[in-house]
Amino acid sequence: MTPGSQPITVPASSSRRRPAHRRRAATSFLAAACLVAVLDRPGLAAAEPAGSRITAQAASPSDGSPGKAARQAQLERLIGQLLSAGAPGVIVRVDDGRGRPIQIAGQTAWSRQDHRLQAEDEFRMGSNTKTMMATLVLQLVGEGRLALTDPVEKWLPGQVPDGGAITLRMLLNHTSGLYDYTQDPVLLPSILGRDARQWTSAQLLAVGVRHDPVFAPGAAWAYSNTDYAAIGAVLEKATGRSLADLVRDRIARPLHLRHTYYPTDSTWRGRHAHGYEPDAAHMPPGVPAEARDYAGTHHDGHVNVSDSNPSWGGAAGAVVSTAQDWSRFYTALMSGRLLPTAQLAQMRTTVPVDPDRPDGPGYGLGIETATTPCGTVWAHDGGIPGYLSTDFTDSAGHRTASVLVSTEAFAETPAAFPGLTKASKALQSATICAMFDKPTPTPPHAD
Repeated sequence: MTPGSQPITVPASSSRRRPAHRRRAATSFLAAACLVAVLDRPGLAAAEPAGSRITAQAASPSDGSPGKAARQAQLERLIGQLLSAGAPGVIVRVDDGRGRPIQIAGQTAWSRQDHRLQAEDEFRMGSNTKTMMATLVLQLVGEGRLALTDPVEKWLPGQVPDGGAITLRMLLNHTSGLYDYTQDPVLLPSILGRDARQWTSAQLLAVGVRHDPVFAPGAAWAYSNTDYAAIGAVLEKATGRSLADLVRDRIARPLHLRHTYYPTDSTWRGRHAHGYEPDAAHMPPGVPAEARDYAGTHHDGHVNVSDSNPSWGGAAGAVVSTAQDWSRFYTALMSGRLLPTAQLAQMRTTVPVDPDRPDGPGYGLGIETATTPCGTVWAHDGGIPGYLSTDFTDSAGHRTASVLVSTEAFAETPAAFPGLTKASKALQSATICAMFDKPTPTPPHAD
């Protein structure tokens, strides 16, 4: 499940080199972390598509930064370019810790017949869900009910091959070696919205472990959604409660996140962004044949995939939230409100995602970190059909930012969507810099 000018190199075992249905966006924020935005230079600005609509909450003159209005204007221009490149809709929210946050929503004219996009709309978080699942595990660790050194076998006896050698920490930081269940062809009908079955954590885990592992436990790093299917099953076993109840009672209610929930079916609870993918006739040639035909209502060369059942994402990617709710979640998480000091430190203990770059981007327990041209971010991204979101914060949770693009196939096969990929990376880069209240660096050899 899914989220630069010099994309981060990832070893061949990484999910970033998997087939199109891997649900781990190749345009992740770790790639954008090295990006210097180039689309907002004079002569490169793209006109917004005819009839598109961009609405923004204006920065207040008392917000304390003379450059904030300029950064909002830059974000609006980049959103316009992303719409021109093929995005049906975009939401950006930036809170630099001073004054009113920037909130912008933009959408194409054809998508407005379904929904008028607003910055406050709910959307599917995809793999951002992993940060929330890791938080639940670490809460239980702090209470003495789980230990990161617990072998999977202790909680799920007989369900995971070599489960005695795989610890909960390995599941949380993707060093278990388990095969990613979203690569199994049995999941593809659900991913495409053509199979509405209700998947359980145990069923998703069973799909993943019927394949050979990709390496021995603890020997390397490779992103695998099966890790979090196992985490979901452990949480259910250790507490005797559903993931929906745990998210509600341990995170959403205490933080007053009114639009954050773990869905039990395809039903939305509030106003929500509509997600789209190109229909089969308008998919670029580079998209594999098996991943071209989504289920949903067709119009204007697109398929509305908003009502597909996300249960196949499970603990790896099913949560629904909003940009504002997720900002509040990140602030509570990184400031220590949700976790004791020791458990927050464990979450932020990372392993390199590239063994050749030990000081490069790292993955902790359900959260990633990278040093960007404007500052060090903690973040995650999430891709599920119709929704690609990336969420950022600083180390203290004082600054937060989110970007939603209401389509996701381009992130699975970026080479097939070069314009959309380039525009998305540029917007991510500018959003990170706006979060730090800094201008986006320009390329050293810009013409």
